[in-house]
Amino acid sequence: MNNELTFTITTICFDDNYRPSDNTRITTNFANLARGESRQDNLRNTLRMIDSRFNALAHWDNSNADRYSVELEIVSVDIDVEGKGETFPTIEILKTNIVDHKNNKRIEGIVGNNFSSYVRDYDFSVLLSEHNKHQSEFKLPENYGDLHGKIFKAFLNSNAYRDNFKKPPVICLSVSSSKTYYRTENQHPVLGVEYQQDEYSLTDEYFKKMGLQVRYFMPPNSVAPLAFYFRGDLLGDYTNLELIGTVSTMETFQKIYRPEIYNANAAAGKSYRPSLKHQDYSLTRIVYDREERSQLAIKQGKFTEEKFIKPYKSILEQWAANYAI
Repeated sequence: MNNELTFTITTICFDDNYRPSDNTRITTNFANLARGESRQDNLRNTLRMIDSRFNALAHWDNSNADRYSVELEIVSVDIDVEGKGETFPTIEILKTNIVDHKNNKRIEGIVGNNFSSYVRDYDFSVLLSEHNKHQSEFKLPENYGDLHGKIFKAFLNSNAYRDNFKKPPVICLSVSSSKTYYRTENQHPVLGVEYQQDEYSLTDEYFKKMGLQVRYFMPPNSVAPLAFYFRGDLLGDYTNLELIGTVSTMETFQKIYRPEIYNANAAAGKSYRPSLKHQDYSLTRIVYDREERSQLAIKQGKFTEEKFIKPYKSILEQWAANYAI
């Protein structure tokens, strides 16, 4: 039996002509934006917001606030479990590239940013809900997130990853509405003020199994902290421009997707508890169907169970039992 999982990577530009492929998780932020009557306006407005935010943060030697633009690539990762050439779409992440129009050069940005995973859909939308259907109190299934974590670690250690990317990924997500965050005295010129909390969220713990630690920062002129998941040294391993590419991209998506938190009309204070029930916020001009997104997550979780978890159950269990890093 082949004990190695094989990963293949494909990329596609995310621009105003982007149309999601058949394999794309349509719950993914960028895919949801690229559907329906408003798709092209959505895409153009989103990209414009990203560029504006980038130039606002990269303000040095940039008096007209037009020196930089951000190019985005959608990175799709397929997995071959048996080594027979049959693949399953596993992960989608985003890669930023920065165009410096003043010096006429292209700067490689960070990979990661957004994070989409069919197996995570299964874990959160199928396994977790099934496990708690008849429980009197919320509990996690045994070994919850272990398989997904090992698959992600195997991807980062694969030739496919090393051949395509120079640095480890940074994934940037919304903070959890179930936790309270506290402002610290630590401040970074790009990432802004650091926040901390007393207890990790379910998402934080899930990403820990993927080998990623978390820090929370509220960038300059932002209204809420973002959660940054990374390996190594977040502040030391990446340049300011690389970090600005991630902040400008992911803050834009969060303003669209979670305006109650990231487009609120008042900034987070010393003690901050995010809430999607918050009423004092502004809407962007970009159409986004959040309700449809949550329904699709369940569909895609069930698709994963049917096409990946059940058919490869014994192989995946054996592989996970032998996989150690």
